[in-house]
Amino acid sequence: MGVILPVTLTAAAAAAIINLWLSIRVGQMRMATKISVGDDDGGPLTARMRAQLNFVENTAFVLVLVAGIELAGRGNPWLAWVVAIYMLGRVAHGFGMDGGTLGKGRSIGTIVTMLTQLGLAAVAVLIVLGMM
Repeated sequence: MGVILPVTLTAAAAAAIINLWLSIRVGQMRMATKISVGDDDGGPLTARMRAQLNFVENTAFVLVLVAGIELAGRGNPWLAWVVAIYMLGRVAHGFGMDGGTLGKGRSIGTIVTMLTQLGLAAVAVLIVLGMM
């Protein structure tokens, strides 16, 4: 028996790994700042916490849209590429939230996230309207 939603399952696995990585980065910053509960009022700990929460906030929508598109039978190979680009954008965003030379990753990740959600939402609507 084959996997029913291979792109969705792969995307969820990638999301879990990235979320774990972002969580570890928060823990490392908590140890460095010696703040076990709460944040550092806009400092580097807050930035890492926001990177993780931003990932969780956006990735849920992407995974639901990917699953819906795939269930509708429109999950051609392009969908896997969209997910891969999205995940790379989210990693760039995580690094970018640290600022410095990697700071551009934040805006790259933000743009990739917005375009991914907009594109997947448009595809979902077109599928519902029978135009795709």
